[in-house]
Amino acid sequence: MYVCGITPYDATHLGHAATYLAFDQALRVWQDAGHEVHYVQNVTDVDDPLLERAAQTGEDWTALAERETDLYRADMTWLGVQPPRDYVGAVEAVQEVAVAVQRLLDAGSAYLVDDDVYFSVGAAPRFGYEAGLDLPEMLALFAERGGDPDRTGKKNPLDPLLWRAARPGEPAWDSVVGPGRPGWHIECAVIAVNRLGPGIDVQGGGADLAFPHHEMSAAHAECLTGQWPFARHYVHAGLVWLHGEKMSKSRGNLVLVSRLRDAGEDPGAVRLALLAGHYRTDRPWTAQLLDQARGRLARWRSATARDSGPDATATLTEVRACLADDLDTPGALSAVDRWAHEATTSGGRHPDAPALMYDLVDALLGVRLRTCYG
Repeated sequence: MYVCGITPYDATHLGHAATYLAFDQALRVWQDAGHEVHYVQNVTDVDDPLLERAAQTGEDWTALAERETDLYRADMTWLGVQPPRDYVGAVEAVQEVAVAVQRLLDAGSAYLVDDDVYFSVGAAPRFGYEAGLDLPEMLALFAERGGDPDRTGKKNPLDPLLWRAARPGEPAWDSVVGPGRPGWHIECAVIAVNRLGPGIDVQGGGADLAFPHHEMSAAHAECLTGQWPFARHYVHAGLVWLHGEKMSKSRGNLVLVSRLRDAGEDPGAVRLALLAGHYRTDRPWTAQLLDQARGRLARWRSATARDSGPDATATLTEVRACLADDLDTPGALSAVDRWAHEATTSGGRHPDAPALMYDLVDALLGVRLRTCYG
C-alpha cells in the first residue's frame, strides 16, 4: 500500500487525519487477517508551496519542512495511526527520481521545454482511466491543482512537469538530467515503484488527489515498468468540511490536531468522531460530533471496566464483517455500541468479555479504552 503524504508547510489538520485514519483502518484489517503489509508513505519536503511559505515567513525551508514533518508524525502517533514501514522524503529520493526521468527521456516518454523535463501523456495509452474525467474537467483540475496547461512549448496542455531545472534562489541538486528538483507526481511514482515493485494493491490518498496526482503518478509508473495497472485499487478518502467549506490550508478554515492535543482532548474521542463517518464520504466537523464521540468513549470505557459482560464473540465477528465491507466504520461503531449498552444495562456472565472488547477496540479501531495515548 502506498499512501501520498503531506507537504509539510503547515500543521496537520483534521482533513489530513481523516485520510490517514482511513488507511490505518485498512492496515489494521489486513493485519487482523494475518497479512504482512508493506506500507509506504512519502513526504513532499521540497515543493513550491513549502518554498513559498518559507519565503513569506523568512524561515529556512529545510527547517520548516523538518519541524512540520515532526509535528505531523507526533499528531499521527497521538491518534493511534501506525507508521508506514517506509517513510520517504522527496529530498531523500532526488537521485532516484532523476534516474527515472532520464529513463523516460531515453524511451521518448518525456521531452524538454527549455531545460525543464515534461512527461508526454500520449506515452501512456490508457491515460485517464483512473479518474475517468473528460478533457475539460481534466484541464480545469490540472490548472487548479498545480499544473501549467498554458505553458508554451508543451506537446499537450496536460503534460506534467517531471524535473524543474535549477532557478536562482531555489534548491537544486546535481543529477544525471542536470541541476534541478523533482516534480510532484514523479516523486510518488518513483518512491512507490522502487520500494513496492511494479504493481501494488492500493494507491491511496484524499479525494482531491484522484486527478491529477494519482492519474499522473500511475502513468509515470506504468511507463517506467511496462506493467498496467500500477495499482489494483485506487482508494480515495472523502474530505472534511468546516462551516460549509472543505477544510484546507489555502482557506485557513482548519481544526489542527496539535491544538486538540494541547487542549487536552482525548485522542480516542477525536478518532471516534472521525470514524463515525464513512471514509469515502465528505463530512462536516462540528463541536457536536466531538461531543458525541466523547460520550461514546465514556460508555465504552464504563462497559469494559466491569468484571464480566455479555458474550463478545458475535460482536467481534460483526465488527470484522463491517470493516471488511469497504471499511464500514459507522457499522463497526454501532456494533460496539450495542454490546456496551447490553453490558451496562443487563450485565452478563462472561468474565472474559470485557477484555476481548478492549482488545477488539484497540486492535481493530485504534482506540484504547483503559489508557489514553501518550
